[in-house]
Amino acid sequence: MIKFDDFFRKAISKGKVKVKFNMNAGDKSLPALDFLLSDNDRWLEMNCWKSKQANNNYSDAEYVLSFAQYYPYGSNYYMFGGLYKIEKIIPEVYDQVGYKLTLQNEFEEYQKRLIIKLERPVGRDIYNKPFENVQRDFNPEIYEIIPSARLSDFNGFNNVLLSHKDLQFIAKYEAPEWKNALENVKGIYVITDVSNGKIYIGSATGEKGIWQRWCSYAKGLTGDNKDFKNIIKEKGEDYIKNNFTYAILEIFDMKTRDDYIIGREYHWMKVFQTKKFGMNN
Repeated sequence: MIKFDDFFRKAISKGKVKVKFNMNAGDKSLPALDFLLSDNDRWLEMNCWKSKQANNNYSDAEYVLSFAQYYPYGSNYYMFGGLYKIEKIIPEVYDQVGYKLTLQNEFEEYQKRLIIKLERPVGRDIYNKPFENVQRDFNPEIYEIIPSARLSDFNGFNNVLLSHKDLQFIAKYEAPEWKNALENVKGIYVITDVSNGKIYIGSATGEKGIWQRWCSYAKGLTGDNKDFKNIIKEKGEDYIKNNFTYAILEIFDMKTRDDYIIGREYHWMKVFQTKKFGMNN
């Protein structure tokens, strides 16, 4: 078991931290989780709200770790919504948006992916807690880290479109549905540089299929591709992380001959003219 206190210990090095448990927007038919997962403006508004009740306010806290009740699992489960820097709106106001919150980079990869479990439920009148009291009062643990709220289910080869960061997360935690699907097919895939529209056509013929090939991109960025290595030398690792996406053009049974798949790879390279206009140099 990983304790909440241990996992988020880095947060308090930034300053005084509160933890906010969001259940709903004042109405059970408006669960906080729905706003978080849909990137609705209401999510940020909920966390910026200020009332005269002390339990709803951040007082002199400098940062807040925000969570939304993860109702699919039960009332004691909460999904991580981010670490935010707190700024009071001056002059102070109440019963409305009274804070400006700025999302921080720390723990960003766990936003909408990490779920904690509380040993005891959060009371109706307890919304914000000082960080140092949370472990004592609720004994929370890190319950689950899912690939992504958007990526928890594999929904078919024809629908695959992953950012590089999504691919890294799936590979790091070996998301079961994705791994099972991708390691049982060979295939032709396309990598797109969304900053300029250039594409790269590749093939996966290893013993663990597309999963094996894509994990090499996730863990090493380049997949040992010399042209991608040159991109990193010129533009840095963040360029690939921020601009590359991954999709599948064709899949084949694992018994399919490698030379046939390589032939299909060259076919798609001709279709998209990737040697002339893309990244198949």
